[in-house]
Amino acid sequence: MKSLQAIIFDFDGVIANSEPLHLRAFQQALAEEGLFLSAGEYYARYLGFDDVGTFQALGRDRGLAWSARQVGQLVTRKGVTLQEMVHSGDVLFPGAGDFIRLAAAKVPIAIASGALRHEIDEIVKAADLAPLFATIVASGDTPESKPSPAPYRLAFERLCAATGRELDRTRCVAIEDSRWGLESAAGAGLRCVGVTTSYPADELTHAELIASGLGALTLSSLDALVTSDA
Repeated sequence: MKSLQAIIFDFDGVIANSEPLHLRAFQQALAEEGLFLSAGEYYARYLGFDDVGTFQALGRDRGLAWSARQVGQLVTRKGVTLQEMVHSGDVLFPGAGDFIRLAAAKVPIAIASGALRHEIDEIVKAADLAPLFATIVASGDTPESKPSPAPYRLAFERLCAATGRELDRTRCVAIEDSRWGLESAAGAGLRCVGVTTSYPADELTHAELIASGLGALTLSSLDALVTSDA
């Protein structure tokens, strides 16, 4: 790579095709409360939040005075359901594993995600990808979740520490599937790539390059992106 210094991946919707599983797990957790969350609501309003943020936002939207304890119970219930689904089969997007292996052979890579750490760990370990990531930022690692820049800022800082280099933010790429994630990455000063696995291209604001998924990206296209003027 001539210019590309690092890649930071979102997880759900970029590496793992788990957004439909998250929706079903949220729906099952809420069903026990007599509530229904439609796919339209989830993708339009809640996908960009972590689990705690989703239940908090949904509670506010529905006028429900859930306590922190109640939110925690919902998060636990949803997590148990999701794990049962994850273990039922492979959830990686086609070509995701191959692209990650190619990328890791050339530049340091990381994950910045709103998913729970154990969910990320289990999937990347099952795919034999875990050793390739220099760092993983997960839900709870920063005071604020996406669209705050905090997750990407922390991932970038950890990459600098892991590599022992002062990396250039404008030579590092974030790959995201939502406008919330892209806003987070742009706020952290990173170059932004969007994949249309969850939303159409016209909704991926801040994306400087758009592809159908990791399997359609090339390292040369990312290198060309960071070589161009920000």
